[in-house]
Amino acid sequence: MFRIWGRLIKDNKLLRDTVIAIDDPSMRRTPKVYKALEDICYEFDLAVPIWLESNKNDFIRHAGTRFTQDSFIETVDFDYLDFRVIEEDY
Repeated sequence: MFRIWGRLIKDNKLLRDTVIAIDDPSMRRTPKVYKALEDICYEFDLAVPIWLESNKNDFIRHAGTRFTQDSFIETVDFDYLDFRVIEEDY
């Protein structure tokens, strides 16, 4: 099972959160990550953010990243979208 936790944070307060589970052993890790981000954004009614170089580096190092206003095309009403792997199948 591959699970990602998505949280919307504003002023250090949790606005919304969700956990996306992907149970498809035939998928590789990268497609699972992109699919989970799409599912989280769909649930939160957001456009999918752009992966900046800093997001990629954070995700590689820490299995998580924060998408701020810089990653979104439209204006958002939160400080950041926190995106973390909480369970990974090997």
